[in-house]
Amino acid sequence: MLKLYTHPMSRGRMVRWMLEEIGESYETDYLDYATTMKAPAYLAINPMGKVPALVHDGRVVTECPAILTYLAETFPQAGLRGDDRAAFLRWMFFGAGPLEYAIVNRALGVDVPPAKAGFVGYGSYERTIETLHDALAGPAFLAGDRFSAVDLYLGSQIGYGLQFGTIPARPAFTSYWDRMKDRPARLRAVALDDAELARIKTHG
Repeated sequence: MLKLYTHPMSRGRMVRWMLEEIGESYETDYLDYATTMKAPAYLAINPMGKVPALVHDGRVVTECPAILTYLAETFPQAGLRGDDRAAFLRWMFFGAGPLEYAIVNRALGVDVPPAKAGFVGYGSYERTIETLHDALAGPAFLAGDRFSAVDLYLGSQIGYGLQFGTIPARPAFTSYWDRMKDRPARLRAVALDDAELARIKTHG
């Protein structure tokens, strides 16, 4: 049994896309930020009081990159583990660490003085973006010759970044996102979350 705890305006969208990719049946429990996400029943699952969280046969997994990696490894028949394991892990953690924090800090207006760059894991926003850009300038995918969970994760971050202007619309980024944005599993996931978002806006 797989159960996803999520909200349609959250990183849970990445996990739903992954669940649609692996093709296993799953249940969805949509939570509200102010109420059910902070209720004792959910805090027993994730004391952080945030989504997404995945429960699989009684085991709890939180944090998007951990959930995506767990699903890729638990359901290898989906072919999403990546052929190059070192590259898979390298870029999954790059997305969870340097890229995430560089983008968030920039969006929040956090200015890290050059003399203090060593105190943050990403050094600078510019170096982080250049590193990712160079990695995507050649290969079609990050961990081998085919799409894997790490492409889903980094691709989602790039897609959101292009949409909201936190990642520059450079050819390596736009072409990478173009290669995956119309995958059938992603379109199914988007339709499901968009329908729930519309319901929330209509009924509260």
